[in-house]
Amino acid sequence: MKFYPRRRKTAPAIIIISLIDVLIVMLVFLLVSTTFKNQPSVKLTLPETAEAPKPGASNEKPPMIVTVAKEAPNYYVGNRPVTADALQTELKVAASSDANMHLVVRADGGAEWRLVVKVMEYAKLAQIKNVKAFTKGPGQR
Repeated sequence: MKFYPRRRKTAPAIIIISLIDVLIVMLVFLLVSTTFKNQPSVKLTLPETAEAPKPGASNEKPPMIVTVAKEAPNYYVGNRPVTADALQTELKVAASSDANMHLVVRADGGAEWRLVVKVMEYAKLAQIKNVKAFTKGPGQR
């Protein structure tokens, strides 16, 4: 048997273990500091037209809102308090200026029904055909 003497291996010029550690630290730093953009997968370009109505625009006039409260003053047109006589005249004026006007009657949960019926009667006398009535409970606006 022929035995060869073992040669000693020379140390590499670059220490690989330290290089791998530094690369892992750099990779973790890049992953943490990178910001990702959220890009949609499909980009849509919608057609535009000059004749399209703008958002929020409508051909119809907003309805006239009458609120019936349980405490005095009992009647409100929009946010403005009115008396029963003033309400009747306002309904007549509004109906004469617009024959197709809409009237919305809101009543508090504790409001008396006779007050709501009075508003409905005033609307009938003013010849308003589009009348909607509803009650609102406590906490609703």
